[in-house]
Amino acid sequence: MKTKIIPVTPFKQNCTLLICEASNRAAAVDPGGDLERIEEQIDKEGATLEKVFLTHGHLDHCGGAQALARKYHVPIEGPQKEERFWLDLLPEQSVRFGFPAASVFEPDRWLENEDRVYFGEEMLEVYHCPGHTPGHIIFFSRAHRLAMVGDVLFAHSIGRTDFPRGNHAELIHSIRSRLWPLGDDVTFIPGHGRTSTFGQERKTNPHVADRLIS
Repeated sequence: MKTKIIPVTPFKQNCTLLICEASNRAAAVDPGGDLERIEEQIDKEGATLEKVFLTHGHLDHCGGAQALARKYHVPIEGPQKEERFWLDLLPEQSVRFGFPAASVFEPDRWLENEDRVYFGEEMLEVYHCPGHTPGHIIFFSRAHRLAMVGDVLFAHSIGRTDFPRGNHAELIHSIRSRLWPLGDDVTFIPGHGRTSTFGQERKTNPHVADRLIS
């Protein structure tokens, strides 16, 4: 599986294009905006977009999802149903942050903890990781030891919890109970910034390092 990270929107959100090398079919994770950049990468790879996957409902992660899905006639899968709260606020979010207008939509499939999603010959596991937002999910490729974690975890940091329905304790629990068991060797692509591994964050992250557990 090939991965192409495409920073989009003024927030430099990491949209990730996942490409099944066996079929050249692809999935776009969190297409928040700047769709011309995403479409250019799809064309460059000669890939066929098959799915749009969403980790959560913040504008910089899902603002372009509906338009991209309509253009390529593909379904949107994710996030978890508690994220309807944020999807319903997309018009307000776009005005507040000066983004192109975004309308309310519902994904073709809400996802739940331990669901699976597919594109090409690839399969991703789904884990519900609330805290940053109530319906946040992450996608994990066990075969490739790769996770797309949205705004749950960052290199040397964690997601904000000061937005409506954020919960710091819940976020820490999500990281330790849902991410760490996947393995220290797992590389993760965060919603912003550089990649890291779960093992590295367990050693050095000032918010969730193992040494902080009393």
